[in-house]
Amino acid sequence: MVAVGSKCRVCKGPAIIDLPRHNAHFCADHFLELCRRQVAKAIEKYDMIHPDDKVLVAVSGGKDSLAVWDLLIDLGYKADGLYIGLGIGEYSEVSGQYARAFAAERGLRLIEVSLRDDYGYDIPTASRATRRVPCSACGTSKRHLFDKAALDGGYTVLVTGHNLDDEAAVLFGNTLRWDVEYLSRQLPVLPARSGFPKKVKPLVRLTEREMAAWCIVRGIDYLVDECPMAAGNKHLAYKATLNAIEQESPGSKASFYLNFLDNMAPLLAGRSASATDALGTCTSCGAPTTSDLCAFCRTAAKARAHEPVPVELVLSKGRRRR
Repeated sequence: MVAVGSKCRVCKGPAIIDLPRHNAHFCADHFLELCRRQVAKAIEKYDMIHPDDKVLVAVSGGKDSLAVWDLLIDLGYKADGLYIGLGIGEYSEVSGQYARAFAAERGLRLIEVSLRDDYGYDIPTASRATRRVPCSACGTSKRHLFDKAALDGGYTVLVTGHNLDDEAAVLFGNTLRWDVEYLSRQLPVLPARSGFPKKVKPLVRLTEREMAAWCIVRGIDYLVDECPMAAGNKHLAYKATLNAIEQESPGSKASFYLNFLDNMAPLLAGRSASATDALGTCTSCGAPTTSDLCAFCRTAAKARAHEPVPVELVLSKGRRRR
């Protein structure tokens, strides 16, 4: 992580991490303090969370979601966790174990939802039934269940662990396509509106590497492996491209994304169709939708009517395509 003999910029003690975009090294204590400041700054600047908010954190068992939950608790916020079992074989089983262990060790409340047990399908089956890539079925399912859990539980804020790398990669992809609809909605805060909770991303000023380091220093065990069904996802390619640029020009990702928020996002305000379209109500679940059935209920109906598909079958098909 850091060259032997490197000194912390703040206290001159032994450093444990180098952060080229800050042109500095930090010891463990001052690195943690930097992370706290960055999260606190994001929360304040974008008006994410208030002290009296009832907060729900979407957790996957990975470093980012567990780190943001830990950071919020460390900063004095009260927050519960939400884990969704997606039925992606051993990957889901292990991820659930990490989420449960984190919550149990800290005496935190973890709400659990199982796609297979509670809704009669899983992501491999949904992918095959809808004839769409697994990430599409996964995103549709998670967004709906995040919203439902937050609203049903009376939570005023839903937190996700999207970090700077995630947001910069999504912005890069949307910019390559000049997708104004998505660009206008790529914000660190989406306000609450009828049928939708307020959604916030407190990690937008911190990188994936910094979140991994936070977990190591804080002694947080997390699932290291990427989702096996994400292989080939363009998002990963965008991340790799931006990492190459960052290597040559440290700070590029932060400049790209944060300057977008400051300079371009205000010009796109009001351009999102979802902000202006009149939404109806899903005839099955009551969620907001532009058609009779919401995307989640359409996906769930197709998946439940399909014979269960083992995750290995979907993965082998993906490998043959590549």
